[in-house]
Amino acid sequence: MLGPYKGMLDRLLEEEQGLPRKQRYTGKKLFELIQAAGYAGAESTVRRYVGAQRKRQRRPRVYAPLAFEPGEDAQVDWGTGWVELAGELTEVQLFVMRMNYSRKLFVMAFPTQRQEAFFDAHVQAFAFFGGVPKRITYDNLTTAVKRIVKEGGREEQQRFIALRSHYLFASRFCTPGQGNEKGRVEDGVGYVQRHFLVPMLKVATFTELNAHLRASCQKDDARRIDRQPHTIAEAWTKEAPLLRPLPAHSFDSALLTRFLPIT
Repeated sequence: MLGPYKGMLDRLLEEEQGLPRKQRYTGKKLFELIQAAGYAGAESTVRRYVGAQRKRQRRPRVYAPLAFEPGEDAQVDWGTGWVELAGELTEVQLFVMRMNYSRKLFVMAFPTQRQEAFFDAHVQAFAFFGGVPKRITYDNLTTAVKRIVKEGGREEQQRFIALRSHYLFASRFCTPGQGNEKGRVEDGVGYVQRHFLVPMLKVATFTELNAHLRASCQKDDARRIDRQPHTIAEAWTKEAPLLRPLPAHSFDSALLTRFLPIT
């Protein structure tokens, strides 16, 4: 299994985009590079993974780009990453929230994707942004959705309704199998894996890991995306004032209570 070396391969494949075909990495060269970094698996495993990734990169994109107004929408997804945590190679769960207008990122690592982590990640993200977007787009996460009902509706988990009611944001859920509806944050997960966790981090605690991730998010504000004339930070100056204000008290992610959904 490639495990933590997937991120290194993804970064190398991304770096070669735009180069003439003859100047790109061969499967053998990629195998040698990750072998030098400590990979002890088979070359055939590397070749299969690289072949699948290159095939995916060649697929034509036929979806129209999504456009958003400042403060209107954010997107959320989970991903995974590998770090050396307290001396042990550990797979961590990465919560990623991305503001859709400015593309500003918030990333936080957890040992699990359980509901308590999902809610705490929202609390920390809103505090980091200093406000709340009007709407957040999700996959059909079981931490938020109890079941899909007729005509594409969702019956939400009561705890998720409580979270939304506390922060006064609306929810939107992607059509099953239509990842293009939430492409930016899914791309954001891959970006975090390749750029925030490579080379592999050595940390003592989750607190240290999350301090690194938060600093990486802030450093990322200087980046320009898709040849935009402004940086993330410059776009954020327009978006931040339009977020909903934070409530007087943070949501208690461990509190069991019932709220009515907002409309």
